[in-house]
Amino acid sequence: MVITQPDLEAVEIQLLLDGLFRHYGVDFRDYSYPSIRRRIRNMMIDEKLSTISALQERLLHDPSCMERFLLAVSVHVSSMFRDPPFFANFRAAVVPLLRTYPYVRIWHAGCSTGEEVYSLAILLSEEGLLERSKLYATDHNESVLRKARQGIYPLSAMKLYTDNYIKSGGKRSFSEYYTAKYEHAIFAPALSSNVVFAQHNLVGDRSFNEFNVIMCRNVLIYFNKTLQARVHKLFYESLCQLGVLALGDRESIKFSPYEDCFKELVGESKFYQRVK
Repeated sequence: MVITQPDLEAVEIQLLLDGLFRHYGVDFRDYSYPSIRRRIRNMMIDEKLSTISALQERLLHDPSCMERFLLAVSVHVSSMFRDPPFFANFRAAVVPLLRTYPYVRIWHAGCSTGEEVYSLAILLSEEGLLERSKLYATDHNESVLRKARQGIYPLSAMKLYTDNYIKSGGKRSFSEYYTAKYEHAIFAPALSSNVVFAQHNLVGDRSFNEFNVIMCRNVLIYFNKTLQARVHKLFYESLCQLGVLALGDRESIKFSPYEDCFKELVGESKFYQRVK
């Protein structure tokens, strides 16, 4: 049987992903195929390689190339108070629930470079909840976690972030939360004092605590159905009874194995409360 070119590409991609899993323990095998193929092709261009097999060889023998691959394959789109209605609805619908707990645990899965983590910390601070909250901000990529821990972002982005903050229902002057230095905005260390930044892989790692809120926005869209079901199971097992799962605007609990275990809290912003 003659293998056609598209079939050969699929074989090479599968071999590459299998090799990365066996050598590095990083599992992209259940990521959306069109998404992973597009990023692999872009990586080949960046590395000036003509075949996927050549990329595989470089990845397996050059850890620095693997670091670049992790940055290229992962999607790290984030901004402060991104999607302002989400944070407005969090303030209106979720905060009253959190007030009923003596201590609040929140997991932000796939936190990327941390802009939304600091946004949530600001919101909790304004609602008087930050001091009795613990935020666990995780990502599988240590490089973006290093940036998140620093809490330093381009000063040029602050106008957009200020607009988002105001639209989300912010109660103070946004500039009070950061110090401008040269071309950067350095956010107040107090905002991250109750934040734990840690490496965690949704693909293979297990639950590590019980949470009142889990946020995972626009990550599941890059997984295939098998992996989505696995992650939904992880989130379900990690949420306390009446805990809240917050997803991205293109994601849903519907058609997952745990659909009947949740009710919509705020449908337009994809907040789901565990009821079973």
